[in-house]
Amino acid sequence: MSPPAILLTGAGKRFDIVSCFAHLTRTVVADPAPLAPAQYAAHVRAAVPLIADPDYVPALARLCDEHGVGAVLPLTDLDIEVLALARERGELPALVPSSDVARATFDKYEAHLLLERHGLPSPPTALPTADLDTLHYPVMVKPRQGSGARSIHLAHDPGQARFFVDYVEEPTMVQRAMGGPEMSIDCLGDPDGRCLNAIPRTMLESRGGESIKGRVVHDEELIALGRDVMEALAVRGPATIQVFRDPDIGIGITDVNTRFGGAFPAPAYAALPGRTYPELIVRMAAGERVEPHVGDFRAGMSFTRYYWQIELDESLRPTGRELVPGGPPTPA
Repeated sequence: MSPPAILLTGAGKRFDIVSCFAHLTRTVVADPAPLAPAQYAAHVRAAVPLIADPDYVPALARLCDEHGVGAVLPLTDLDIEVLALARERGELPALVPSSDVARATFDKYEAHLLLERHGLPSPPTALPTADLDTLHYPVMVKPRQGSGARSIHLAHDPGQARFFVDYVEEPTMVQRAMGGPEMSIDCLGDPDGRCLNAIPRTMLESRGGESIKGRVVHDEELIALGRDVMEALAVRGPATIQVFRDPDIGIGITDVNTRFGGAFPAPAYAALPGRTYPELIVRMAAGERVEPHVGDFRAGMSFTRYYWQIELDESLRPTGRELVPGGPPTPA
């Protein structure tokens, strides 16, 4: 019996994620952008309305019925809460956290409060209405909602903090600037909110807030933290937890993204055979109960990411013609 199909929303340029699923089972991409490159790695490309359109969820539900979809996963932050609400109403088999957690983690200040309520480490954080003269500097002035390191500014004193709060044209928050190395923990939760694995990695280089070079590390403290966050918030599906290990205050969680992270190749390479996150998701979509194996992975491998491209004809169909015959070069 064939495994159920997987539906991915907002695929954008995440060709790596889509192609991993497409090697395992029938994969459907729903994206309103006709030139979103990742959709060309899928078996089925479907144009759907924008997220705010009332027909967005019904359009996804029709795709699920048509293609036998067993799990829906978002590849962007924008529709996680929408998918969570649809799952709670029984409309979609979305592998996402509760709508409350999705809503809180999309707002970085609410995420800070959520982490504090669960006794999880979050850097000192305040709203711009607080007395900025009393804060410990330097601080980061950040949009409460946003991704890709957009509109984040370092302020060394209260005057700079007030300037950046006024400069950024959206609601902001002020968070202590963390020193020390920046790390991420790529995690996966099952439909009951149990953490199946937590794989830490370094961020050796990033571009636009997205890691493009890194190394998988076996760090017991970070593995335990990843499991604690996933199970405290009962996160279903993938999540990436971003942390700093500050020399003065220790570990602080600066972001919880309840979707695949930019450095998706890291946990894919590090997982043991049969236990990559796409493989586990396909198994769970088929109804299998996967047992947790937190900390069971291969550390030490590095990854480095690069761009490639696809030529499309006048009807936006792949021509199959490659800029370099044979595709990207195979390492010697």
